[in-house]
Amino acid sequence: MNHEQPIIVGLDIGTTKIAAIAGRKNEYGKLEILGFGRANSNGVQHGMVLNIDQTIKAIEMALKNCYDSNPNLEIGEVYVGIAGHHIKSLQTRGDIVRQAVEDEISQGEIDRLIADQYRTYIPAGDQIIDVIPQEFTVDNFQNIPNPIGYSGVKVGANFHIITGDKNAIRNINRSVEKAGLQTKDLVLQPLASAAAVMCDQDLEAGVAIVDIGGGTTDLAVFYEGILKHTAVIPFGGENITNDIKTGLGVLKTQAEQMKVQFGSALSDEAKSNAFITIPGLRGMAPKEISVKNLAAIIQARMSEIMDFVTYHLKQVGLDTRMLNGGIILTGGGSQLKHLIQLTEYVTGLNARIGYPNEHLASGHIDELAKPMYSTCIGLILKGYNDYENKNKQFEETFRKVEVPSALQQQPVDEVLDVVEETKTVKIKQRKTLKGFMDGFKNGLIDLFKEEEDAKL
Repeated sequence: MNHEQPIIVGLDIGTTKIAAIAGRKNEYGKLEILGFGRANSNGVQHGMVLNIDQTIKAIEMALKNCYDSNPNLEIGEVYVGIAGHHIKSLQTRGDIVRQAVEDEISQGEIDRLIADQYRTYIPAGDQIIDVIPQEFTVDNFQNIPNPIGYSGVKVGANFHIITGDKNAIRNINRSVEKAGLQTKDLVLQPLASAAAVMCDQDLEAGVAIVDIGGGTTDLAVFYEGILKHTAVIPFGGENITNDIKTGLGVLKTQAEQMKVQFGSALSDEAKSNAFITIPGLRGMAPKEISVKNLAAIIQARMSEIMDFVTYHLKQVGLDTRMLNGGIILTGGGSQLKHLIQLTEYVTGLNARIGYPNEHLASGHIDELAKPMYSTCIGLILKGYNDYENKNKQFEETFRKVEVPSALQQQPVDEVLDVVEETKTVKIKQRKTLKGFMDGFKNGLIDLFKEEEDAKL
């Protein structure tokens, strides 16, 4: 265990859940998870904090669970993810003329170039969250990834500037502070998710990261190693749940359970003779719901989300032939059955699920490698990027904290089977007349085959 590295905490304030994960890099540069806690989120809608009191309680609960997983932790500063449909992005260009032309370009000059972009005009009520350099130019040399060490008269860059609503940002910061924490930095959620699920090959090939959360779907597009576009689509898993609730006339908890257990993003793949039985309310008769109808509702909303993704790709001039890495789906909503097939059908790009185990050390529990924690683990990686590039101040001394056994995979012989009593929803197959006749016909064919074999 490498104790010469800081412990960095990521806090993902989502619409359906709030997660707090503490991690430290080991000697191999992989993340070891030292603490993990989550809580159901209240007070957040479409990625925006609306009820501060409820959000504070949820953050405190996630923190308590994190401390329960490892009592040796001390959490003061956190990296916080931000999303919501108020997030906007714009492209700018910046140049500076150098005084010492003969000298090599220094980090200080790059910092000054970036600092100048924070004075870019943006609409009243908005605030700049992040300024990301795309590619640099030195005099007549273009597409330079890092100009430090070059020399020239003029250095410039294209920038991707991310802005957000001042009130929305203030509400996040206030919730974090009132929960007894300090915001080290606000990070756009699709960029955090991208850091967790992407590797260098993906960056080179060109990919679109689609993080399907509870309240929003976040998009980050990379091409030729450069961040080309970011967007927040104001639809997510909760919209699907609400559609099911309204369309099928069930409770929200039942809609969520049906979506997770029996949901499919392709209605053609759902069995037409499969039905879900929902208990009736207050003595009413049970309700039977077609699995095909359920899939049709999910497909309609997911197709709409993927249409938005296609629209954003066209906006930045990246058609299906240019992104060789295709689409990486992550977030809790990416767990839906047949979502990869629907994504490929709607967008025309190859698709896969992105798991945040790209940068995780081996031996962690399977729970941490779920796509729903991509943002949180990406926030820790963003913190390490700041630490390694000296972008922010960190403590000089680091506490010695071991990985708790609760977050490590136990040997098979030590694992005890715990049987939990869970309430399940029944599903039953209805045998149609055609199905019965097909079965009868197949039975006769098998019988004749057996007789033929016996004669041979």
